[in-house]
Amino acid sequence: MRVLITGVAGFVGGHMVDFLRREAPDAVVVGLDSRPGRRAQSLAIEIVQADLEDASSVRAAIARVSPDRVIHLAAQSSPQRSWEDPERTLRTNVLGMLHLLEAARAQPAAPRILVVGSADEYGLVQSHELPLREDAPLRPASPYAASKVAAGYLALQYALSPGLPVVRTRTFHHTGPRRGEQFAESSFARQLAEIEAGQRPARLEVGNLEAVRDFTDVRDVVRAYWALLDRGARGEVYNVCSGRGVKLGELLQGLIALSGLRVEVHVDPARLRAADAPILIGDPSRLRAATGWEPEIPIDRTLRDLLDYWRERVGLRAAPA
Repeated sequence: MRVLITGVAGFVGGHMVDFLRREAPDAVVVGLDSRPGRRAQSLAIEIVQADLEDASSVRAAIARVSPDRVIHLAAQSSPQRSWEDPERTLRTNVLGMLHLLEAARAQPAAPRILVVGSADEYGLVQSHELPLREDAPLRPASPYAASKVAAGYLALQYALSPGLPVVRTRTFHHTGPRRGEQFAESSFARQLAEIEAGQRPARLEVGNLEAVRDFTDVRDVVRAYWALLDRGARGEVYNVCSGRGVKLGELLQGLIALSGLRVEVHVDPARLRAADAPILIGDPSRLRAATGWEPEIPIDRTLRDLLDYWRERVGLRAAPA
């Protein structure tokens, strides 16, 4: 079996490679990256260079790899950044999706494709709609969210006609070791690690701590993706989530408790989003029914592993006594 992972150098891509090494050791894993750097090379897999915004390079990459499965992770994934450059966000997320689907359609035997969407597609939800099912209205509140809605519906169209074997997700918040610091909980962990290392004063800069999000460990998420490639229905969309909500402030307090530090918490207005859904909690019933998947890693372990990752990054090799 040949598995192609787009966006392989990203947060989820690395964990997907780790998962496949353990659980599908006979699979030949190939990564697709537009500008392979040290992170992509460190994965120790074959890397094919292609720009998703360039249709011809995507066609050539798919023809070269001839994958049996494609896990499409590549995207501009920051809602805040999408306001700074909405055109680039739409090109990457929508045109990139189109080019990938067209390249797959040109193959003699189309690969099975997992298209990863986002809970941000639901947008500003109403309290009576919680927990969110897949048939809830989509009210995207950023160019990023709108691009993921468009990409998801484009994938659905290709699943219906010409009948590509595409499975879609709307993935809720996920975190764990190697999470980028532009995401709140990882920013908290990095700041705490830097305080422990004496690299900054005992003051945390935070954004909106009242937002409630449905968090799942990234290592559980990649299990769900692989299960959906096996057993998801063509064209169907599945929430990938835990079904439980937690305030960002509670995650912050959990990380502070793990660090054992006494810190000042300061709300930085620059970290507040113009449009931020107060609460996003999903219903994973459809995923569970299709695959039997359940999250296995508790949030306290996720937070500890995230904090330990940043401790190592800042030069602390072990948690302080």
